[in-house]
Amino acid sequence: MIILGGSSRQSLVALRDALDGKLNGASATDCSAISADLFKVLDSLDSSIGLRRALTDPARDQSSKSALVSDLFAKSIGGAALALVASAVSLRWSSSGEFADAIEQIAVEGQAAAANVTNELDKVQREIFTFSQLLIENPGLRQALNTSSDSIAHKQELLKSIFSSKFSACTLSLLNQTVSTRRSRNIERTVVAYSHAVTARRNRVNAHVRTSIALTEAQTKKLNDSLTKQIGQSVHLNIEIDPTVIGGIAIRFGDEVIDGTISSRLAEANRVLVS
Repeated sequence: MIILGGSSRQSLVALRDALDGKLNGASATDCSAISADLFKVLDSLDSSIGLRRALTDPARDQSSKSALVSDLFAKSIGGAALALVASAVSLRWSSSGEFADAIEQIAVEGQAAAANVTNELDKVQREIFTFSQLLIENPGLRQALNTSSDSIAHKQELLKSIFSSKFSACTLSLLNQTVSTRRSRNIERTVVAYSHAVTARRNRVNAHVRTSIALTEAQTKKLNDSLTKQIGQSVHLNIEIDPTVIGGIAIRFGDEVIDGTISSRLAEANRVLVS
């Protein structure tokens, strides 16, 4: 995941929550469409520093920012992506560049969400890692994808000819974006950035549950349904039986922790007493 500082960090958390809302119940096709639309917006942001500044200027009122978003993108992207961009401009960003970084983050996560719907998210993560290794091992391929003397379309045709029969459609879609949305980076750094964003989505839908006793089938289903509703996509539970847990359960998904154990409350009470 992209590392942001200051107000941008909290704004990205809020924007990812908004993304979860748009992904709730969405098909793989819908998730991919949201991703593609967000990449279109990112292209516009990267091509105009004036636009980035206009959309992140804290002195500019929210209504004018929303109107600008609508004027620029309403005819070219879908409603879900348009609402996400409108949410993004309502938040505070430490810099206009970090605003664009956040749009890139949720664009990649949107495509990763499509893979999650088809139960291919782990596969996509592995394939992107494989591709990064191939770039290291094949300087000819790396140079062909990095060169500015060739067209984006030709580079995408090259990717298709090599990987369409080897990688999933979601992975190939992201690889196409690595050569069309480079953002002044080489291909290696772009792939690393996308790998981190895919991992962030994977962590978000893989919940690590710690409990002192085994959960019943009904309890497991209730917990899964609750987290799925909160995150907006199917969640995979990894349940660990931990004797040190005293009552309740502790849940971690992505960078969020829900600790409802008695042991954690006792530890907090002890910290209060000794402080």
